[in-house]
Amino acid sequence: MDTPRTTPGLTFKRHLTAEVLPGEGVFLVSERGVTVLRGAGSAALVPLLDGTRTLDQLAADAPEDIPPGQVRQVVGRLLESGLLTHRTSDARDPSDEAFWDLVGLDGPEVVHRTTSGTVSVAALGAHAVGTVPGMTTALTDAGLQLHRQGEDDTDPVLTVVLCDTYLDPGLSALDAAHRATGTPWLLARLVGQQPWIGPVFRPGEGPCWHCVAESLRRNRPAETYLGKALGRPVSSPPSGLTAGRSVGLHLTALEAVKWLAGQRHPGQSALWTMDTLTLAGQHHPLRRRPQCPSCGDPDLASRQVLAPFIPTSRPKTGTGTGERAVSAERMLARHGHLIDHLTGLVREIRRDHRGPEFLNCFHSGHNPAGDPSGLALVRAGLRSHSSGKGTTETQARVSALCEAVERHSGYFQGDEPTVRGSYRELADRAVHPDSLQLYHPRQYADRAEWNANHSPAHHVCAPFDETEPVDWTPMWSLTGERHRLVPTALLYYNAPPSGDRFLATSNGSAAGSSREDALVQGFLELVERDAVALWWYNRTRQPGVDLDAFEDEWISRVRRGHRELGRRLWVLDLTGDLNIPVFAALSRRVDKPVQDITLGFGAHLDPRIALRRAVAELNQMLPPVAGVDADGTGYSCDDPAVLDWWHTATVENQAYLLPDPIPPARTPADHPYTPRHDLAEDVADIGALVGNVLDSELLVLDQTRPDVGLPVVKVVVPGLRPFWTRFGPGRLYDVPVRLGRRSTPVRYEDLNPIPLFL
Repeated sequence: MDTPRTTPGLTFKRHLTAEVLPGEGVFLVSERGVTVLRGAGSAALVPLLDGTRTLDQLAADAPEDIPPGQVRQVVGRLLESGLLTHRTSDARDPSDEAFWDLVGLDGPEVVHRTTSGTVSVAALGAHAVGTVPGMTTALTDAGLQLHRQGEDDTDPVLTVVLCDTYLDPGLSALDAAHRATGTPWLLARLVGQQPWIGPVFRPGEGPCWHCVAESLRRNRPAETYLGKALGRPVSSPPSGLTAGRSVGLHLTALEAVKWLAGQRHPGQSALWTMDTLTLAGQHHPLRRRPQCPSCGDPDLASRQVLAPFIPTSRPKTGTGTGERAVSAERMLARHGHLIDHLTGLVREIRRDHRGPEFLNCFHSGHNPAGDPSGLALVRAGLRSHSSGKGTTETQARVSALCEAVERHSGYFQGDEPTVRGSYRELADRAVHPDSLQLYHPRQYADRAEWNANHSPAHHVCAPFDETEPVDWTPMWSLTGERHRLVPTALLYYNAPPSGDRFLATSNGSAAGSSREDALVQGFLELVERDAVALWWYNRTRQPGVDLDAFEDEWISRVRRGHRELGRRLWVLDLTGDLNIPVFAALSRRVDKPVQDITLGFGAHLDPRIALRRAVAELNQMLPPVAGVDADGTGYSCDDPAVLDWWHTATVENQAYLLPDPIPPARTPADHPYTPRHDLAEDVADIGALVGNVLDSELLVLDQTRPDVGLPVVKVVVPGLRPFWTRFGPGRLYDVPVRLGRRSTPVRYEDLNPIPLFL
């Protein structure tokens, strides 16, 4: 009688079929392709590799012309290649083991794990509760054991949680309970037209539920606003077909099986959705928020803000619209994960198709600077969306991404450090708000009527009371090397109410490839808008720019594009007392009486880059008016101030829009520039400029969000003008006289009555 074998025999893995083709070799066929083994030894051993022989027995039973040493060598190579296995049991459906072998796991061992551990099921929401029976059936059909509360001696290996909405507040307690026990849990929503599955929450690793909820909320500003107003979550009615729900149940069971099997892949840390109409599936990235109060360090952002801002060396890489430390292509590769319509910081980046492609205008979502509530999504103003511009499509996409990140990072999130007190109590450290807001005393007199008839950007706040306590945020003074306090509501959108004393704007906010990059860009925006305000509200004639002298092929192409649209493009030099090139690019229709004048501005240390920026922004502003017909129809903007400008403004009645005919047109020679190779050098020179020329301070706030990672900086220089209607005494009146643009300061009543509408 034969003795029963106790040692597993060798055989090909379950996902392989071995076929011998005499004279050619052994063909191992799997659903992923074919592997060919050559050599007489391999072909001769195939019939013996049936799972009944150990290595010693294979060597003994091999044909006489194959010595034992060769048998061991062939078998060794096959084992190293992952083609052979030691079969332990034939009791399981062979296709199960074949699946696990195919994905690189040990089939028999996986089968043991999936049948020995247990899975529990929980549900939140009336509709989700109704799917629990189907979920338990799907799990048992998949070969999993359901956990029996109070009967099983061990805890479940995994909990499957079904919900009606991923933003159900009850998931917070469930998340905390699983983190306390260390039990992973898989979240799924199967009641919609698109089943949602994942992630697998792993206590101590990856994001917690609060991290995921934050990602989902920020892409639903209107729903979030409504939910806060109602005091409860807002969700749409359930939808979907029975067949679709069945698919979701079994796919959820599949994910549970894979988890118990030990199969790990990046998709388990993502949210997966499937469109039941097209059967297209997509993984949506999720990341842990390092500053999350539930699973991270809630003081992280506060420590970042309170740390001194010390610039470091950042060698430059030219990118066409600015001397940056990283190219546009690398920026997109590095931060492209932020773009996702469900979980991304940016829902999408899409081209504006209202004009020709050469405009390179892209949009990236809601602009909170115009309306922090998110309701501005229904508006169609020039600044209702975050947008991007550039000389290439990639530059424009990165610009749109950076603007969206900049706006998001400027939201008040509650973990920012603040100091409470009145100005008089904190005057030794505080910056007076009047030096930042720059309202004229006469603007307060009729503020109610003014605010009712003008856009939020031109809102006149209530007069500041030095005795009233408010929240202040520390900013680092690079010129004074100390912290200065600035009202929080001037630095962050949607900060706690301060009695209508302050208005946060995007002025001086910038995202970049590094903090130094962002600082330079934020400062250049301050310089640009200051120069624009001095020109616009004084209505002075400025020198024109000789575009041919710049010998820029991209500029030439854009000029041709404007001509094809029936427009003429020209540029003014707005450079002021800071001697940083600032240009205004303008374009008007020349084929009809209504001129539809558009504008764009740009500033940079390099005059060629400043010019490109101005023209790129001009292109960015053109889509709403690009489709207008000669009869005056076709405007895709409903902002009354902008429409009134397009309908009524002409170069004849707004003469300051045309170049000053007396001085010669400016060329690159009028703005000598010596390139620097490091952004840190630019930062140092900017600090010297602010201190020596403006006799002011260079204040910097690091608004980079730890979970985003793309650097964002807010720059403030007291005294510099925004281009909105801020008519307080100072540069607006003094600098034009000092520069010889006016013989006497403009009178308040003679300021341009048209608020700048960009």
